[in-house]
This record gives sequence, structure tokens and C-alpha cells, in this order.
Amino acid sequence: MTGLWALFLEAAFVDNMPLTLFLGLCTFLALSKRPESALGLGIAMTGVMGVTVPLNWLIYQGLLAPGAWIWIGMPELDLSYLSLIAFIGVIAATVQLLEMVLDRFFPTVHAAFGAFLPLLTVQCAILGGSLFMVERSYDLAESAVFGLGSGLGFGVAVVMLGAIRTRLDYADLPTGLRGLGIAFILTGLMSLGFASFAQMAVSQ
Repeated sequence: MTGLWALFLEAAFVDNMPLTLFLGLCTFLALSKRPESALGLGIAMTGVMGVTVPLNWLIYQGLLAPGAWIWIGMPELDLSYLSLIAFIGVIAATVQLLEMVLDRFFPTVHAAFGAFLPLLTVQCAILGGSLFMVERSYDLAESAVFGLGSGLGFGVAVVMLGAIRTRLDYADLPTGLRGLGIAFILTGLMSLGFASFAQMAVSQ
């Protein structure tokens, strides 16, 4: 259990998707204008990654990995080259289901996402979670923990940025820094802060 907890913290803070690995910055910047939309994005990312990473692990190990078909006498069959297509298909189905649920039960949150909710299908942070899972040879439990940790880390980061940007609405910023200008600067400063977690992990 200690190992899984360490993996969860590492996924959330040390390997933070937007601030350390710089994945998913498009939605990270676009939906961080208000804390409400940022919180909705964080919840959506946690849910989608928490579901898709372990589900893609099952698909990869059961169907695509080298030797997965040994049970029917085809040990040489290697379908790992189909991983990218399979992973994107699972992510697309999960995002579509999420969109239907939000549209039905949480229309305000659904409206806040606008065109960005369908774009979660090709969101590089979500796809990166499944690709890292394969590259790092996680087992099922580790994949589930990694997915939840990565999604939660994304959520924490985007909510923090949303809160800071809301506070800066009352600041007298130079014209050239308003909007995305200050958002890029804040993202860089937050990235430096999250980089300290990696140094803390190395020192342990």
C-alpha cells in the first residue's frame, strides 16, 4: 500500500501532467479563466483518466501485448502496434459518456466546457496517461492509481491557476499581459514550484 500511495503522490505532483510534463496545456489554459470551469475540468480529467488508464491496461494486456493470445495457441501474435488506436477509442467512448451525463444532469458545467469537452478525446494528457502506463510496465492496481493521481494532479493545478487568474481580474495589469499573457507567466511560475517536488522526491 505504501508503494501505491507513493505512486499516487508522484503522479499528482512530481509527474504533474500540465506543469511538469507540459501535457494538456490547451484545455489547461482555456478553461482556467474561472474557478468553476477549472473545477469542472479537474473533475472530468480525474474521472476520465481514472477510468481509461486501467481499462486500457486490461485491453493492452488481454489483447494487444506480445503473447496475449498464447491461450489460443498464437504466442507469436503481437498487436501492440494497435495500442494508439485502441486507447483513443476507449478515451473517445468515455468522453462521449461523460458528455451525455453532464448534458443530462449538469447542464451548467456542460455549457462551461463548450467545445472543449469533445476535445478531451484527443487531449494529450489523457492519452499520455495510458502510454506512460505501458512504457512503465504498471500492473492493474498501479495503472488505476496512476490514472487517478494524474487526473487529480491536473485538477489541482488547473484550479490553482483558475483561482489566481480570478484574483488578478482586480489587478491593474499592463495591457499586453492581460489574458493569455499573464496565464503563461503564471503557468511558468507554477511549473517552477512543482519542479521542487521532483527534487524532494530525489532527496528521499
